[in-house]
Amino acid sequence: MILWDIDTQVDFMRPEGKLYVPDAEEIAPALQQLVAAARAAGIVHVASADDHELTDAEISDSPDFETTFPPHCLRGTRGAQKIEETEQQDPVPLTLEPLPDTYLKGREFLLLKKSFDVFTNPNTDRLLDHLDPDEIVVFGVATDICNDAAIRGFLARGRTVRFVADAARGLNEADVVACTTDWRQAGVTFTNTAEVIRKL
Repeated sequence: MILWDIDTQVDFMRPEGKLYVPDAEEIAPALQQLVAAARAAGIVHVASADDHELTDAEISDSPDFETTFPPHCLRGTRGAQKIEETEQQDPVPLTLEPLPDTYLKGREFLLLKKSFDVFTNPNTDRLLDHLDPDEIVVFGVATDICNDAAIRGFLARGRTVRFVADAARGLNEADVVACTTDWRQAGVTFTNTAEVIRKL
């Protein structure tokens, strides 16, 4: 089992954030419990994080909120940082640059990305193959965008996925219902924070 933490960054998680996900701050205690329990159990904690520059294709002053979004998680800003509850202690940062396999060692990994889809970072597939988990426990934001892209990517690669429903929030309720319905039909297991911690 590995813990897969999706985009728990200030710009998404806090009301003052540039692309705030409604009610995201409410799940912060659950996120903290998951990360602390994984750390105590020695479970690998993979986190993805947007790492944008204003020239990125996803960034737009007139966004469609499907493939383009307003400026957010700009490199070097407070908004790009992970919230305190999910902050990693000593992560291995994985940018878009090719890395030798010798870098894929550790208990915490930080996958930086220019798109909402974590698999646009070529090191995501390499890390997943290296870790080869029997199960991926997914939480974070936003359910209907970044979580959806990651989970569909895992399923396409034949991975077993468990979604922590009380440790995630989405942007659009109708889209959340649509994607979570698809996930259930594809075999994703839905769980909660307490159950995950018991299994650790």
